[in-house]
Amino acid sequence: MGTQINQMETEQGILLSRLTSCLTFLAILVLGLSAGASLAEATLLVPFWKTMSGMEFFAWYQGNKETLVAFYSPLQIWSAVLAVLAAASHWISRRSPLWSALLSALFALGVLATFFLFFKDANAGLAAGPMSDNDLQASLLTWEIWQWIRIGLATLAFGFAVISALWSGAQIRA
Repeated sequence: MGTQINQMETEQGILLSRLTSCLTFLAILVLGLSAGASLAEATLLVPFWKTMSGMEFFAWYQGNKETLVAFYSPLQIWSAVLAVLAAASHWISRRSPLWSALLSALFALGVLATFFLFFKDANAGLAAGPMSDNDLQASLLTWEIWQWIRIGLATLAFGFAVISALWSGAQIRA
């Protein structure tokens, strides 16, 4: 009887370890895609937007805002969900390094927080109507600063998820 219980605990431990590895891998994948997509937005779209007049930008934004939301929102939401699930799985399985999985989740949630702290209202302002050229440039400058903050948080979330995977992988092989 005792041997069967130990075998079941071992099998459950193996399954939980595999689940943790899979969740961590998926978190790394989506966190990396999200950070990279945000970087592309900052380095490709923002400079493009800055070349436009207020009227041109408004027309472009009206035609593309739904596509931007449909692309970026799922990436950022799933990044946070997977990072939190990976951290929870690390905690439940008592798999090290819990600290890096928790930091990854925290920074991924920070990316989402930037939406509520800034981007929700800023994007609504950009969509509200044409702005003067000067107002558009000022709005885009502030938007760009917040975007770089978001990129930093996303990169930290990705980096800590990678540390979590590398460190726990090294412990499994040891």
